[in-house]
Amino acid sequence: MGWCRERLKIAIVGMGVAGSYLAARLRDEHKVVGFEMLPKDRFDAVCAWGTSIGGIDGFAKKIGLNFEDYILHKGREMHLDLFGRSIYIKLKGLCSFDKPRFIQDVAEGTEVNYGKFISRSGRLDGFDLVVDATGLSRPLLPRVEHDIFIPCLQYKVKYREPPFDDFYIKPFRGLTGYFWYFPLGDGYAHVGAGDFRKRHVAELASFLKKYPCEVLKRTGRPVRITPPSLCRPFSVDKVVGVGESIGTVYPMLGEGIIPSLQCAELLLENFGDFSAYERAVLKKFSIYDKVFGFIRSKLENTFTLTSQLKNILSLFFHMKFNEERYGLEIRLRDVLKVVIK
Repeated sequence: MGWCRERLKIAIVGMGVAGSYLAARLRDEHKVVGFEMLPKDRFDAVCAWGTSIGGIDGFAKKIGLNFEDYILHKGREMHLDLFGRSIYIKLKGLCSFDKPRFIQDVAEGTEVNYGKFISRSGRLDGFDLVVDATGLSRPLLPRVEHDIFIPCLQYKVKYREPPFDDFYIKPFRGLTGYFWYFPLGDGYAHVGAGDFRKRHVAELASFLKKYPCEVLKRTGRPVRITPPSLCRPFSVDKVVGVGESIGTVYPMLGEGIIPSLQCAELLLENFGDFSAYERAVLKKFSIYDKVFGFIRSKLENTFTLTSQLKNILSLFFHMKFNEERYGLEIRLRDVLKVVIK
């Protein structure tokens, strides 16, 4: 499917980080219309609002934004609570940021229809290209067989005296998920958890009882950890998926902001050639297959260090050589302490 340089009418369904970024990059040369399921006054970005400055700053610059303007908290050291044993990890650009404001500024200048749910039966006949950037639901693409997702729940809270002054993470036994505390500045924080075995609700209740606070907002949704190789097809006719809709969430962390932007960039680089786009995505995110193999062994209780050693080492080297992108210092001894629990 080749479009050369003709002006197209493009529908982007889902105006999260990937959809908004694509709209910002395409709208000068094409007619771009966005569709967002949530009403504008209820639009939110459901995640912990954590990312790495080194990983996202370049994307912000490409659309004329200064990412520093959106940072709420710059991390220094992450407290990893490993079943009662504390590990402190030096941070290299990990931050929390005002994700809803960032997305809205990215989308500024794009025609967006809020409060519109678009399904396979929805009429998008007048568009040359339709992008499914909806995340987990991917209503415009075929259902993912044997999909794996992690249910998550999160509270935005306000403390007079915060229990932590930096990032705090507590994995669940079996590494089937984790609890998180992400500072948002001025006593605000995101307190959340996700767990394949659904222990996250009780863990959150216990934490909020131990550290009383004002609960401002409650949100929740599952996160897909199935990698791109198992989320095909990426395209059907004139519809193409991007971001979490085609599995670009890092399975180890459940992190999808930077991968979604990377995926959107690959679509731009291979604009008009869905086959080339699929090959580029599979190559870029090939490490996710190995990480997913390790995580799945934990979920299915088949993990042994011998059988998963190659995947663990691949995970370590990938993150070690991309510390600025992940925003933290990676040490093999820390990785091993986490994965063998």
